[in-house]
Amino acid sequence: MPKILIVEDDPKIADLLLSAIEKYGYEGGRVKDFRQVLQEFEQVRPDLVLLDVNLPSYDGYYWCRQIRKISTCPVLFISARDGEMDQIMALENGGDDYITKPFHSGIVLAKIHSHLRRAYGEYAAKREELMLEKEGLKLYLERLELQYGPSAVSLTRKESDLTQSLMERYPRVASREALLEKLWDPQAFVDENTLNVNIARVRKKFQELGLEDAVLTVRGSGYRLNPSWSEAKR
Repeated sequence: MPKILIVEDDPKIADLLLSAIEKYGYEGGRVKDFRQVLQEFEQVRPDLVLLDVNLPSYDGYYWCRQIRKISTCPVLFISARDGEMDQIMALENGGDDYITKPFHSGIVLAKIHSHLRRAYGEYAAKREELMLEKEGLKLYLERLELQYGPSAVSLTRKESDLTQSLMERYPRVASREALLEKLWDPQAFVDENTLNVNIARVRKKFQELGLEDAVLTVRGSGYRLNPSWSEAKR
């Protein structure tokens, strides 16, 4: 049963959408804390998102960009804003469709069905899972997993982002500034110590795979991936 996450702060509209969704056999859920939209998205892992533009804290454009960092699931904006620029902004920020309020529930459901069919059903393009590989080390971006040989470890979102940066930059140095941007969090203060702590956690995950000294500190610049395991194989 496809899961649909509703990001709508008007309780009457959210209830209306939830009722229509469940009536047609979908599993619906509503975001409860609008400061934690991405965290709730990661917990639910929906197949499709209905996203309002005007939200507390951050608007729907912001949250769509955050969702796009970790998912390609369909995102349908539903908003009272009916200007041409609002619709352009929605699509430019990663949205797949735009429905204006007031809406007819039949139109919303038809669009939901259409996007689900295109994303996962008979019209879906075959797409390989996103993965980075370096000397036999594989980072699966969508399942947050690092794998080497028969061993695998799970990563947090931040650990995955840092590992991705290190692998993409290799053999170049990933600067501290660029890595701090990866860790940026609107809900928590991020400083140099936060980066140090997260790099230490990434190193530990490499060690759990038996890969020692995989992340080198480049004093005054940042960090560099060190695929020492490739030399060990020779």
